[in-house]
Amino acid sequence: MAKEKACKNCKLIYEGAVCPNCGKKNISETFKGKVEIINPEKSELAKELKINKKGLYAIKI
Repeated sequence: MAKEKACKNCKLIYEGAVCPNCGKKNISETFKGKVEIINPEKSELAKELKINKKGLYAIKI
């Protein structure tokens, strides 16, 4: 199983070489906390974290 990594740019947690959300390769393998955003349009937490796409995100990198 591949180790999860988080994009330092948009905080999306993913597996693979390039972030599927923003296309960057700037990653961190150490992060604290995860949050799953299901409906970013209605989520106060998504607005606070500046997230506009659904997915699994790191809270702190």
